[in-house]
Amino acid sequence: MMLRFCGLCIGTLVCVGSLAAQDRDFLTANEVEQVREAQDPNARLLLYVHFAKQRVDLLNQYLSKDKSGRSIFIHNTLEDYRQIIEAIDSVADDALRHNRPIDKGMLAVVSAEKDFLEQLNKIQDSQPRDLDRYKFVLTEAIDTTQDSHDLSLEDAKKRGTNLAAEDAKEKKEREAMMPAKEAAERRKADAANSGESDDKKKVPSLYRPGEKPPQ
Repeated sequence: MMLRFCGLCIGTLVCVGSLAAQDRDFLTANEVEQVREAQDPNARLLLYVHFAKQRVDLLNQYLSKDKSGRSIFIHNTLEDYRQIIEAIDSVADDALRHNRPIDKGMLAVVSAEKDFLEQLNKIQDSQPRDLDRYKFVLTEAIDTTQDSHDLSLEDAKKRGTNLAAEDAKEKKEREAMMPAKEAAERRKADAANSGESDDKKKVPSLYRPGEKPPQ
């Protein structure tokens, strides 16, 4: 009975730990505020690159000291880093969807991600004694950085075209799952928003009610 109780306790602690890890924010409150204030996508990309570099530097600090219990900090830092890289891709994609220039930001991203890849691969190759405890998230961080780096090297126009094609495909798939009436109403609303509606919109007038333009 006691063994069963202990087993239940351990299982509960693991579940609680997993939920806590999922709820943990990958940015600090101060970093979130900085991102909120940076409305220009180039500025946001530069911020995220800075945050990612801080996480990589933090990883190297943890790994330089062979202390007991460091693996949880390494694990969490790798998780935060991976999500920052994903945020970089999201900012770039959103900017390209709205035809906003991000040349300055992407130059910084390409250069930084190349350095991040070298450092992460170096960590993996060094085979730290506690690697098994964060090997999975390290591999995820490397793969995510490599994918992001490949995207960053892609021509912006081509990337924007691919995003538009993906969005159109997803929209078509969503409409296929809708009732016919709802899908038709959605298409009509989209057409109106894009100026393609058959209904002519009234041109706003500067004249007051009752006034007429001079003959």
